[in-house]
Amino acid sequence: MRRLSLVAGVALIALAFAAATRVTDTREGLVAEVITLLGGMAGVGLLIYAFTARRRSGRRQDDPTLKSPVTGGRRSLRDLAFGAGGIVLGAVLLTGLAFSGGPLWASLGLVLLLPMLAGSIYLCVRFLRSAP
Repeated sequence: MRRLSLVAGVALIALAFAAATRVTDTREGLVAEVITLLGGMAGVGLLIYAFTARRRSGRRQDDPTLKSPVTGGRRSLRDLAFGAGGIVLGAVLLTGLAFSGGPLWASLGLVLLLPMLAGSIYLCVRFLRSAP
């Protein structure tokens, strides 16, 4: 399923780039712009799934011996990597907005990026507080 998501995501992003070359001030151009936006969004979503989905365990999900990440247990280094990557990406995007658009655009970008930054900080904190 991960490979299928990876291939489909890359195909949708390629379709979005191809449709972006057809965007003009006509009705067909507007349709191409919608295809570009929706295809790119779906492609990025599939790529995120392909890179972040964990492999299923051979054990049943209702097995009481499984440790829940909510109640405790060892967190993987992957959580720290994704959390730190999200924080760095958010900082780069906000810095770019501040330089190119000014403080108003930077504040709007901060509002839009706040859920991503909160999730990234949560991943880092959970990793640091997990049992060794």
